[in-house]
Amino acid sequence: MPLGLAAGGRRVSNVADILFERHGTAGIVTLNRPDALNALSHDMVRAIARELAAWELDPTVTRVVITASGERAFCAGGDLRALYDLMQAGRREEVLRFWWDEYRLNFLIKRLRKPYIAVIDGLVMGGGAGISVHGSHRVAGDGLRFAMPEAGIGFFPDAGATWFLPRLPGETGTYIALTGERLGPGDAVALGIATHRVASARLRDLIEGLCGSVPVDALLGAFAESTAGGPVSARRSSIDRLFQGDRVEDILAALERAAGGDGEEAALAAGSAAAIRGKSPMSLKLALAQLRLGATLDFEACLRTEFRIVSRVATGHDFREGIRAVIVDKDHRPAWRPPALDAVSDADVARHFGPLTTELDLS
Repeated sequence: MPLGLAAGGRRVSNVADILFERHGTAGIVTLNRPDALNALSHDMVRAIARELAAWELDPTVTRVVITASGERAFCAGGDLRALYDLMQAGRREEVLRFWWDEYRLNFLIKRLRKPYIAVIDGLVMGGGAGISVHGSHRVAGDGLRFAMPEAGIGFFPDAGATWFLPRLPGETGTYIALTGERLGPGDAVALGIATHRVASARLRDLIEGLCGSVPVDALLGAFAESTAGGPVSARRSSIDRLFQGDRVEDILAALERAAGGDGEEAALAAGSAAAIRGKSPMSLKLALAQLRLGATLDFEACLRTEFRIVSRVATGHDFREGIRAVIVDKDHRPAWRPPALDAVSDADVARHFGPLTTELDLS
């Protein structure tokens, strides 16, 4: 929802697919690829990082707002088709450079010394989480659908998910990572993905208000609506019990046992088991391992861990096959390697977490 230039506004820069605007006291970032669900290209990642670095040093900018054009998505993640084409061409260094710059952007957002307000409506997945969840304020619109579906494309939850998923209440982060379940605005607020809920019809007025001198917390408090949670937070006790295992096989076995019962827990278990069975066995095991490890790490170590994992995943089979099946050929019939959980050894998982010759530099 680009604001356009009001009196006193000044265009800072304009990169293809993304807009930057100075409007009053705010620096405003607008993702502008609605036809591509505002997926992040490498150029977009680098452009956001440049503007944030400049605005952090500008005393006339007191807060940063990030929003998006279109109604379908805030940001559906990284530009997977572009990454696939690079992988097919054997341009591994360019592929890894995307994640290097993306994770550095996530770190920049996390440590930004000014309020960073992400106005998130529509789909928020993968890299879209990385440019919103790490900000100081996350405002959920009515249409928010938040998910980390990476295991379904042979990838793993990244962009700082190693940090934030284990810190969601109970085992809800594990549940989100393994099933790819989407959260609506009620669950997003209840679980801490979002800090406020504001009706979609009022988001433009909110952004206009954020360009003034009213303190951010006071303004958000005036706009925010109460929320009663959602189906995921309502099933916390079942999720915490069923997803507490440290092996995907154990979690799946618990789900299959519970699915044989009656009532809401049986339905939750049956749906969760079915969702898990269709995903990459390697990705599932990587996701669970990273979340269990991430609970013990600081934010910087989480990002460095993700770069270690992605440096191996980017040259593996399942990620490329997942993109082929879902985005390129769209047959939705990926041939995972290995094809079963019991064929993925602990050593297979551990090698993804080993040190690199060149570790991610967050300085």
